[in-house]
Amino acid sequence: MNLESEIFSIISNGGDARAIAYEALQLAYEKKFDLSKEKMCEAHNTLNKAHNTQTKLIQAELNNEKIDMSLLLVHAQDHLMTAISEMSLIEQMIKILERIDKLEQMVNPGGK
Repeated sequence: MNLESEIFSIISNGGDARAIAYEALQLAYEKKFDLSKEKMCEAHNTLNKAHNTQTKLIQAELNNEKIDMSLLLVHAQDHLMTAISEMSLIEQMIKILERIDKLEQMVNPGGK
């Protein structure tokens, strides 16, 4: 196993997932909720790649493979955890935006 490659995979996929989630949030602000949900699915699929890589490293360590702790590995973990946290918040924000949109439609059904 190439540890550095695995670490960069976590960083890359975690960062990509986070960026895609922010695209989903922007789509929700534009009231494109179906597209927003599709983007969040894409973000979760990308996040799963990072998480699977992390799991592979954990399993390797549990199998007594030497995993050197490095600043780069800590950075990768930080990227992953930040992506997970922000994606959770973004999901809630999208739900709030959907609710606001529905309430606005009730208050002003003609869109005037």
